[in-house]
Amino acid sequence: MDIGPADRATRDGVGQVRRRSLRQRARLLGAALAVLTGLGFGARWLQFQFTHVVLDDARVASDMVILASRVPGWVQALPVTAGDALREGDLLVQIDAREATLAVEELNARLAGIAARRAELQARLSMVDRQSESQHAAALAKLDSARTTLPAAEAERDFAEAELARAERLIQTGAGTRQRFEMLSAALHSARSRAIAAAAEIRNAEALMALAQAAREEMQVIARQLESLGPQERELTATRDRAALDLADRTIRMPFDGVVDRIFMDPGEYVLAGQRIIMVHSPAQIRIEANVKETDIRHFRPGSPVTVTVDAWPGRVFPGVVDRMVQAATSEFALLPSANPSGNFTRITQRLPLRVRLDPAPPPGLLRPGMLVRITGTAGG
Repeated sequence: MDIGPADRATRDGVGQVRRRSLRQRARLLGAALAVLTGLGFGARWLQFQFTHVVLDDARVASDMVILASRVPGWVQALPVTAGDALREGDLLVQIDAREATLAVEELNARLAGIAARRAELQARLSMVDRQSESQHAAALAKLDSARTTLPAAEAERDFAEAELARAERLIQTGAGTRQRFEMLSAALHSARSRAIAAAAEIRNAEALMALAQAAREEMQVIARQLESLGPQERELTATRDRAALDLADRTIRMPFDGVVDRIFMDPGEYVLAGQRIIMVHSPAQIRIEANVKETDIRHFRPGSPVTVTVDAWPGRVFPGVVDRMVQAATSEFALLPSANPSGNFTRITQRLPLRVRLDPAPPPGLLRPGMLVRITGTAGG
């Protein structure tokens, strides 16, 4: 009896059944794993949605400083271009300063003239002081001498008058001589002259003292002239400082270490006072600004930790902290407020501005103003 072929066929059939069974089990296992994986990701997504708040309306921001000219003039030099990184104090714009320079030089010359006038008056005051002092001392000495001479001259005159009267009586009695009378008369005349001269010397000395006193009063006039120079000098100094300020304003320099973002003028153009010339910002002073839905604002408060991801740097996470929160919705800052006088009302979720500080701060230049970012915070703060 030949059963070999039948056994081989049976074994082949059993093997095919087993292989189909294994494939079915693999499919079922794969499907189960796929379902479990989907459930896991779904659970994780749901858990993330319930425990985190994501803000997509966020950008990198910085203080964009627009530099303008305080004075009008021609733009002589503009040695920078957009994108240049500059240090504080580097030259940005040079405006024509020829007229301002001449004004400062003119005022400096006028101030130098006032200084020379002051030096002249001070020298004159010192000279008049010394001269008047010496004149006063000389007049005082002369007056003392004249006052000492006058009594002796008057006594001599009185004695001569008495002698002449006695001689005149003697002549009348015949005891005196005409010669003696004439001698005594001449002596009286000489004594009277000396007395008159002594009195005149006193008056002359007094006049010299009055002249010295007038010189001392001239010193007061000179002192008042010196005082009048003070207000003139202060006025000219203020005008010079104003002109120097005008001259300094014609040179615009970088106010901080930063980057040139945009230039609004070209060399040779005429700039008006207050007209913007150049825009700059500091790469080291960047922040994240976002607008939070009013329904999510309860999850954020100053000091709350958040994570920031940047579209420009996928896979990189920047830790941050809520720095501050504006206490009014963005709709309050609109130029055209929605008063809704018609009565038709559509309820729209409002947004409130929020600012995030990156901690630690990223390297300067890594994040740039305007980049889109995403802020993730924990629900409940």
